[in-house]
Amino acid sequence: MILQKPTFEAIAPDFGHSFTYQKFDENNLNTNNIWHFHPEIELVYINGGSGKRQIGSHVSYYKDGDLILIGSNLPHCGFTDIHTGNLNETVVHMKKDFLGNDFFNIPEMKKIQKIFEVCKGGIAFSGATKKKIGEKIEILEYQTDFQRLLSILNILNELGSANDFKILNAEGFSMETSMRDNDRINLVFNFVKTNFKEEITLDEIANLVSMTVPSFCRYFKKITKKTFVQFVNEYRLVHASKLLAEKPMSITEVCFECGFNNFSHFNKSFKQFTGQNPSEYRNELKSLLQS
Repeated sequence: MILQKPTFEAIAPDFGHSFTYQKFDENNLNTNNIWHFHPEIELVYINGGSGKRQIGSHVSYYKDGDLILIGSNLPHCGFTDIHTGNLNETVVHMKKDFLGNDFFNIPEMKKIQKIFEVCKGGIAFSGATKKKIGEKIEILEYQTDFQRLLSILNILNELGSANDFKILNAEGFSMETSMRDNDRINLVFNFVKTNFKEEITLDEIANLVSMTVPSFCRYFKKITKKTFVQFVNEYRLVHASKLLAEKPMSITEVCFECGFNNFSHFNKSFKQFTGQNPSEYRNELKSLLQS
């Protein structure tokens, strides 16, 4: 088995541009689904559909589209593929100083400066903000470069005032940690991504990164602010959410397909994670799709 570190992605704006704008749809799929990072801040709007989001040590399932702001050097996977069912996806990349070193230090940019700080951990927006900002992002397609720049500033300013959002990672999770830490944590993440359906012992994962079990547990908790067992269970539960939404499988089949070997433990864990048991979760999704 080959385990890969997150890939560094070099993002170069077209000549004469200070940011990059990309629009993807069924005829032009976003194929960048690997685990990667880059110094640019990334704004992503997914119009409709459902799928997984893995940003830093956070993993979750989104439905009815998504609006995400990802900070500089925060590793993440792509959010859409041929199974996501979204209408389109818009991605904007910009460096923190894309308008010059001092531009965002002026008083009028205070809210944007604030959102640039908060998004170091990754932010998912919901509710009215997702709908309103999503519509503004869709309009970027029809604007001139200058109008697009003004719109992006307006969008960032509004995001700086939003209340309906969730910070996805504890402060400080980015590729700015030491290279040795990067190598270790990314071996762990990629191993979990590949093997979460199987039993993963602490001995096995500690041995993978050449640490004792107690040292590894302390290290993982320090970096991710969660235990390794918690991280693996969350990964499994997000996969369960995806299967419940997208596959005609029984709940028992979903349980074992996700790496749980105890049905009652799966039910209890799923309810703690989502607020609903698996059948309630699936029934609510069905009613949403039928409405």
